[in-house]
Amino acid sequence: MRQVTLYTTEACPFCTSAKALLAKRGIAYVEINLARDPDSRAQLQERTGMFTFPQIIIGDEPIGGFTELLAADRAGRLQELLAA
Repeated sequence: MRQVTLYTTEACPFCTSAKALLAKRGIAYVEINLARDPDSRAQLQERTGMFTFPQIIIGDEPIGGFTELLAADRAGRLQELLAA
């Protein structure tokens, strides 16, 4: 299974929803809270082209935020992304 990295910040309802969905599916993830690591925000934007939260990366593939995670889950693509 490919590693899931979840970039979050404080007081972010979409971050909370993403963590809840991953937990519900039993998917382990590494959380990087950028509220505590502001220097990494520029790296995240460079890596994903985005600066909104959360940002979810599966393996080396940025998939987007909570909306994209939810869409992948509902379409049955989430497990495919994890296995690829």
